[in-house]
Amino acid sequence: MTASKPQPSPPPVKTEVTRVVCEQLAPRIGDLAYNKELALTAVRRALADRADIVVLPELVTSGYVFATSEEAWSTAITLADPFFADLSAMLAGTRGVVVLGFCQDAGDTLYNSAAVVDESGVRAVYRKTHLWDRETLFFTPGDRTPPVVDTAHGRIGVLICYDLEFAEMPRRLALAGADLIAVPTNWPLVDRPAGQYPAEIVQAQAAARANGVFIACADRGGVERGQHWTQGTAVINQYGRLTATATDAEPRTTADLFLNLSRDKAISPHNDLLGDRRPDIYAQETPLL
Repeated sequence: MTASKPQPSPPPVKTEVTRVVCEQLAPRIGDLAYNKELALTAVRRALADRADIVVLPELVTSGYVFATSEEAWSTAITLADPFFADLSAMLAGTRGVVVLGFCQDAGDTLYNSAAVVDESGVRAVYRKTHLWDRETLFFTPGDRTPPVVDTAHGRIGVLICYDLEFAEMPRRLALAGADLIAVPTNWPLVDRPAGQYPAEIVQAQAAARANGVFIACADRGGVERGQHWTQGTAVINQYGRLTATATDAEPRTTADLFLNLSRDKAISPHNDLLGDRRPDIYAQETPLL
């Protein structure tokens, strides 16, 4: 009987606890200086609480309910803006990572974007692909796949708000190896039956469960030009269960996670979330009978 050939060992997976903090902030529409300081203060506070990964809301540097295109442009920043250098300097020596939304000046185009920043600088920028409602009046939709960034704490994928409602988006990040999907968001408040979670949180839970990946959503607080927000800031584990949620009294979430657990997609002795996929079937045309 011939002995089986030894197989190479899999690459090591980080197994330490990662602290994820989502800050539910209330930026002021059009007040760039105030909003930059608001974001930096939130990161400073989270780092003092030993955060490894900090997630801030969508368009946190600009506000959201723009009246005109000129107002949106007045708060747009480029990647050369000192804000990003200040943020990176704050992270020096911490191994910390920040994901935040900002209004991006890309020359002659305006994007609703998110940046991933560590002590080395801006690691990646994602431009929101699926624009919601009046966003279409001011922004151009992104045309590139969302990134997965390999960090000191694991692999972080990025989506923005409405993107999460398209199942293909978190699935693509899971297939690319994301351990955590960070979602800067501004969820407008809508009516819901008493005692039920906001639909946006339910969708995030479903995405986490379907893909076996952690998801961290940083929502808005406050009221902006009459618009109330869901205040749905939440961290969800790889089983789709809520690990931490924000409240009126505590508008931030802190969750200590073993992100390496997202790399095990087995859900029974005979099933694997990604391995059980049937791309050959999905590619077939659906018959209309």
